[in-house]
Amino acid sequence: KLSKLSQLAIDEISVGKGPKYLTVVLDLTTGAVVFVGDGKGAEALKPFWRRLRRSRARIQAVAMDMSKAYIQAVRKNLPAATIVFDHFHLIKLFNDKLQQFRRWLFNQASTTEQKVLKGIRWLLLKNPENLVAARDEHQRLQQALELNRPLAIVYYMKEDLRQLWSQKTQKRAAKFMTDWIARAKASGISMLKKFAKTLQAHWDGILAYYDYPISTGPLEGTNNKIKTMKRQAYGYRDNEFLKLKIMAIHLAKYALVG
Repeated sequence: KLSKLSQLAIDEISVGKGPKYLTVVLDLTTGAVVFVGDGKGAEALKPFWRRLRRSRARIQAVAMDMSKAYIQAVRKNLPAATIVFDHFHLIKLFNDKLQQFRRWLFNQASTTEQKVLKGIRWLLLKNPENLVAARDEHQRLQQALELNRPLAIVYYMKEDLRQLWSQKTQKRAAKFMTDWIARAKASGISMLKKFAKTLQAHWDGILAYYDYPISTGPLEGTNNKIKTMKRQAYGYRDNEFLKLKIMAIHLAKYALVG
């Protein structure tokens, strides 16, 4: 059941058998899963909109990724709600582009350079504070960045982008993003220029975080609970039963073991 004044998070989770994905809607006000739909995208949400109209709940904001299907569905069914693009998904999208860029550089590199680039695949995605000194991860990453200037630019732009959500006001965040976009366009690197256009296209939803500091993060926690629940039950053959269990998962406590 939705609280009368709610903020929502929408995301899909991978469940393997049956429908490969389930779309989950979480009431961020109460922490309760209020809907589980088969599949992902706009079609999966159709039953939810019907239930939402009957509940007469007023939705202030919705946290989600930058899926066009979700954007269109929310704008159509919740025209008064503020869309907040989840910053974890935004950084994940950048990391995906960074990996594609590394692969492209790898294919252009010499044999010696390829050995270095291949060895830093996961180091590029780690936050600097998580690099392990005992494994010389700082040194290996630095060696690769010194070897390839375009890769270094993209990597440091990624680290810069992470600072966007630590700005103290929306005005300062807007100024920060304007500067980041300008530097990305001036870099001459196609991947950065394309990502700058992505930021511009989703400008309002990114900065909306300063009006509603919400994310799909709580859904990630719910997803971990679901995985633990499935592991402890050795899976569920009945998909409808699984969905009922997910709807009640906020009432359960699963030890995240294994």
